[in-house]
Amino acid sequence: MKLIVEYLGNYDKNWGTLEYKHADDSGFDLRAAIKEPMVVKPGMHALIPNGIKLKIESENNAYEIQTRPRSGPAAKFGISIVNSPGTVDYGYRGEVMTILINCGKEDFTINPGDRIAQAVVCPIVRQKLLKEL
Repeated sequence: MKLIVEYLGNYDKNWGTLEYKHADDSGFDLRAAIKEPMVVKPGMHALIPNGIKLKIESENNAYEIQTRPRSGPAAKFGISIVNSPGTVDYGYRGEVMTILINCGKEDFTINPGDRIAQAVVCPIVRQKLLKEL
């Protein structure tokens, strides 16, 4: 299995390429590919572009990419992902985006290039759906 990354025009090359920080990490960080700071007020959510497209190449289509909250912002500020984990389906070819929510009590500022989520490539198992009522 290979993960092909396409960097879009809103992804600043100074941020470097996607990578696993440590050899045993399960995920890699996603950045806020925005031009200027954004404020997410308590109780509100925002759709944040990540500036990348991802394509999984494998012998079968039994993989997905999950986007998950980063533990630091979650613990310190109450920042999470609305649809956690977010799913990037095998065949999705659009820009990866993250739906952040502020569950904290104060405004949360997202700056261009901030690491806002993490992505994990996961195997999926398809079951035969039985029709019983």
